[in-house]
Amino acid sequence: MRYLQTAGKMIVLAAFLASSAAWGQDAQVASPISETTSSDWTADVIAGELDYPWDIERAGDRILVTEAAGDVVSIEEGRLTRHPVETSDPIVREGGGGLLGMALSKDFQTDGTAYFYHTYNSDAGLTNKVIEARFDGNIWRETRVLVDKIPGHRLYNGGRVAIGPDGNLYATTGWTESLERPQDLSSLAGKVLRMTLDGKVPSDNPFPGSYVYSYEHRNPQGIAWDDGGRLFVSEHGQTAHDEINLVTPGTNYGWPLVSGDDQRPGMARSLLHSGNTTWAPSGIAFAGKELLVTALASKALYAFDERGGRLRPIFSSGDRLRDVLPVGEDIYVITTNRSPRAEGPSQDRLLKLSRAK
Repeated sequence: MRYLQTAGKMIVLAAFLASSAAWGQDAQVASPISETTSSDWTADVIAGELDYPWDIERAGDRILVTEAAGDVVSIEEGRLTRHPVETSDPIVREGGGGLLGMALSKDFQTDGTAYFYHTYNSDAGLTNKVIEARFDGNIWRETRVLVDKIPGHRLYNGGRVAIGPDGNLYATTGWTESLERPQDLSSLAGKVLRMTLDGKVPSDNPFPGSYVYSYEHRNPQGIAWDDGGRLFVSEHGQTAHDEINLVTPGTNYGWPLVSGDDQRPGMARSLLHSGNTTWAPSGIAFAGKELLVTALASKALYAFDERGGRLRPIFSSGDRLRDVLPVGEDIYVITTNRSPRAEGPSQDRLLKLSRAK
């Protein structure tokens, strides 16, 4: 009997050691992304010859990418197909403007509905709008204009759209190199906007009757929520002092009156900023609890090290990185290697990053 008890204890101990070893292996695989470097990742080219790609989304087994000239690229099983977006006002591809952000409806696989941010020409010059469109298998057709007459610019348009955990649509807009517009609550420039999916002003927006959710932004190009519902926004600074902001409704983020560590009453400080260096952050996304940030000028993918209060570079291929999409344990990124100040064709890629074995 004593032998059986001893043998039982040995079996339990062996099982415990085995489970501990397995847990250790799992913990190693699940080590924080912020602790990795380029050598920890392998990069596979999923698609090449992209023309100024701007936003990347996933629909089932397909990856969808917007191109600024006005197409949505569909990539599935190595096949690349371009589908045009037909709009009531033609998409204008100029500088950093064009077909920019895209957000898929939660029922996209059945209804083919998505939301886009694009540049067009109006009597005021370059202008932006947020539209609803549907995909019929060949062409994306505009079905509704949600918000138009958003001031535009050759360089500063914002351009990201995303559906929040509250079911509303958010859009980021650029300051258009105006010192007044970001501060002016009657202007849609230099803001984070919030609207219903049919283009109405939500009743609980911070400024009654206004799409404005937060203001005094410079050129915000990234938007993401953590699992607690907190909203994070990335934005370009003036030559430096790029920012990651934790955005709350009705809050003033200070541009152009403050940047970096400057402070003024009634203006929120950034969660973190780049100091005297430049990231030029664009698309952002959460991989689990970790915020990933693509950067154009510094040509890197970063992870936010919340404990250290800084961005840590985790991957670089020497490309300007525009947007990021985590899928399982993999991370997809798109490049935009031509600056909006430059002319000529853009030869860009969709990369899939996987943990090196």
